[in-house]
Amino acid sequence: MWQRRAFLRAAGVGFAASLMPRQLVALERNELVFASSVQTSSGGYGAVLLGERGDLIAQIALPDRGHDITISPEAGRGVVFARQPGTFAVVFDPAAREAPVPLTSIEGRHFFGHGVFSPDGRLLYATESDFEAAKGVIGIYDATDGYKRIGEFPTYGTGPHEMLLMPDGVTFVIANGGIETHPDYGRAELNLDTMDPSVAFVDRRDGHLVGQLRLDAGLHQLSIRHMAIDARSRVWFGCQYRGAPSDSPQLVGYATAEGEIKLIELPLDTLRDLRNYVGSVAVSADGTSVAVSSPEGDLLVAIDAEGGRPVLIETLRNGCGLAADGAGFVATSGMGEMIGLAGAEREPQKFDFAFDNHVLRVG
Repeated sequence: MWQRRAFLRAAGVGFAASLMPRQLVALERNELVFASSVQTSSGGYGAVLLGERGDLIAQIALPDRGHDITISPEAGRGVVFARQPGTFAVVFDPAAREAPVPLTSIEGRHFFGHGVFSPDGRLLYATESDFEAAKGVIGIYDATDGYKRIGEFPTYGTGPHEMLLMPDGVTFVIANGGIETHPDYGRAELNLDTMDPSVAFVDRRDGHLVGQLRLDAGLHQLSIRHMAIDARSRVWFGCQYRGAPSDSPQLVGYATAEGEIKLIELPLDTLRDLRNYVGSVAVSADGTSVAVSSPEGDLLVAIDAEGGRPVLIETLRNGCGLAADGAGFVATSGMGEMIGLAGAEREPQKFDFAFDNHVLRVG
């Protein structure tokens, strides 16, 4: 029940009362609730709230492909961000009491698919690109005033992707992927020879740089993309390599606010099967295990956070989305599948839509 109550807090007062009978039964049947962007069987795009048993609790339509979702218990709202280099985000009421509100990036900016709320729910922050200057920024939106954009601060790098709020509630950690893009060229990557990925720690109150970490210069084509925070406040990250396909660099590591950055040593056959691509990173509910996915390699890997060793390797065709689920993880795929991983006891489920890259455990 704790998880269901946490979700109801996130959805806001009156959520359960607003549901249709079928949806209410679905909510009561499920202790965990997950959110994900999806592509429908008819080719359209949307976002869904699903119970752990696979029940559809809520659904909204999107104008184009979505990427990640963030939900604030305090704001009682969720936001779906467009896949990069998209120019829209959609604010939605999980209780469907109000129509979704579209946001459009300001001139000269595009979204990178990720964002977070402030702890009090009053501000929304989104990773964006100042694409003419090829610099990353964090757009700041006032959730109390129609999500009006009220400012920005730098990410201190190019191509910021995922951002997380550290446990102190003050510091953002930002994965600067190092890749320049421009809406005029779609998803083309324009600076592969001069990439400069980094992990930046930034104070959310005034945007000043707390610290910045980079891997060895020889790994400058190792784009840092997605992250999760473990029980020791280490930031685990997954990378996507943009160098020669025949290379096989390590792809998973962690960084700390104290200044350490390190790649762990995955076995060579695991690296080969990841195919130079990590699509999502998640940490278990107790913070002791890390999972990474590769939709390119159809691979899921669970790692012991303390020792940095793989403890389970499983295949899932086009599998990418990961979230904590009981003792392990839930994983979703572009084939519409949802499975348990590394101790999460659940029957595999199949849906009539395709999951996008990420799945969020709400609450």
